[in-house]
Amino acid sequence: MTINKTINYFKCFGKKVLTLDSNEFEEIALELYKFQLENNAIYRQYVKARGLLEKKVIEVKDIPFLPISFFKNHQIVSGSMDNFEDFFSSSGTTGAITSKHYYWSEEFYLQHSLNLFEAEYGNISEYHVLALLPSYLERKGSSLVSMANYFISRSGSENSGFYLYNYQELGSKLEKLATKKEKVLLLGVTFALIDLLEQVGSMPKNENLIVMETGGMKGRRKEMIRDELHHILKSGFRLDKIHSEYGMTELMSQAYSKGEGIYNLPPCIRVYIRDVNDPFSWSDRSQGGINIIDLANFHSCAFIETQDLGRKIAEEKIEVLGRFDNSEIRGCNLMLN
Repeated sequence: MTINKTINYFKCFGKKVLTLDSNEFEEIALELYKFQLENNAIYRQYVKARGLLEKKVIEVKDIPFLPISFFKNHQIVSGSMDNFEDFFSSSGTTGAITSKHYYWSEEFYLQHSLNLFEAEYGNISEYHVLALLPSYLERKGSSLVSMANYFISRSGSENSGFYLYNYQELGSKLEKLATKKEKVLLLGVTFALIDLLEQVGSMPKNENLIVMETGGMKGRRKEMIRDELHHILKSGFRLDKIHSEYGMTELMSQAYSKGEGIYNLPPCIRVYIRDVNDPFSWSDRSQGGINIIDLANFHSCAFIETQDLGRKIAEEKIEVLGRFDNSEIRGCNLMLN
């Protein structure tokens, strides 16, 4: 496929994703599989190596899923590298090889991310957006920083902004906003939220505050199970629930939890549970390894075998339980519950 045809395909498929009806998911996923099998060289080689190149794919579950680790060592793109603006990179840990996710349009990513947030939480212009993302701000290529920056700009609030290690300033801002009876979104990496509470103490009660943790101790603190972490945060912020974002560099989409670690999946994502002992077999139980189809990955690979463990609650709901023991800890790692 020529560069112009590929870009036109991306534009058309992007419009489908932005206006997706969940009833169309399987038909669109099968269409995308055919496109990526033909135009994504690494994915095609992987499918061929598994001896599945000639296999007829009739159902979505027949589609081969690419191990997420391929994003560390390969350029996972559909079409030519000339089609792509730049890439997002994972945070990883010291000395670790980071993933790179090449994107064709940051504008699409930002609009898509905003759509997913607003579908769960309402118009971003109703919020003051405070982003406590120190480790992400200290490096280039973070998709989370890009998204947070867009939310901040679209909020239109003079109170919105990024915070690094200026915890006292952020604490004062939260105290001020608690008196306004207006919606506040505090989006924070896990270790920094705990640091904030230790530096400034408990926050004043604010029923209009949403604290959303993105995961990640990044070697700054010992890992905690989710219940322990959320207990600390609920106590410190005087809230009944802690929200969470489930996202990763290798995916263009995000899912959100409004408490208890149960994530609502958007229409563009489907999760399938694989056997923990056999990555090529589906589990006959409700929990196991998480395989994700993200239709917003139409420019790279939409069919990802992650290193996360989860429990499927319904077609559109999942609980993320943790990670495989032998997998490399991701910068935004998930706590085992």
